[in-house]
Amino acid sequence: MRPPRLLPAVILAMGGLFLVKAEALLAIPPAPALTVVSAARAADPAPAAAVRPPVPPPAPVVPAAAPDPAALAERALLEQLRARRADIEAREQAVAAQEVMLQATEARLTRRVEELTAMRQRLEALDQARGEREEAGWRGLVRTYEAMRPRDAATIFDELDVPVLVEILDRMNDRKAAPVIGAMRPDRARMATAELARHRARRTSAD
Repeated sequence: MRPPRLLPAVILAMGGLFLVKAEALLAIPPAPALTVVSAARAADPAPAAAVRPPVPPPAPVVPAAAPDPAALAERALLEQLRARRADIEAREQAVAAQEVMLQATEARLTRRVEELTAMRQRLEALDQARGEREEAGWRGLVRTYEAMRPRDAATIFDELDVPVLVEILDRMNDRKAAPVIGAMRPDRARMATAELARHRARRTSAD
């Protein structure tokens, strides 16, 4: 007799056991733990990060309020006052600049007047010195003619120019001039006397 084959028998036994276990597993109801976890997941809300906040509605458009007449008037008054102040400041600056210019002009005029005054004084001094020199020259001539004899002086006076003759006769002593005039030619004596009278009249009027 041949010995029985063990391997095919073992395989058949294991296959039968597997079928029995599979039927047992299919007959077992689902685990209660899984049911509780599923119910908890269904009851819990979604995570906060996944929930989007509701979008707020747009703000209602409020119409602009009408401008206040008092505020507008106050603003206009302030602008006028500001413009007036700027105008006053500009005028003050212009006046200050004009005062500076006037002071400078006044200083220049003062210096010019002082220069002209000094020049006039120098001219007057020069004129006085010249007049004194001229007077000294006339006085020298007068002394010369007064020292001469009347006839000799008359001879010279008959030939002198009338302006020179009048200046000499005006400075001579009347007592010494009379004999000289009496010794001159009659026509020259009359002309010299008339010119001398007019010369003294003009000098008196000027004084």
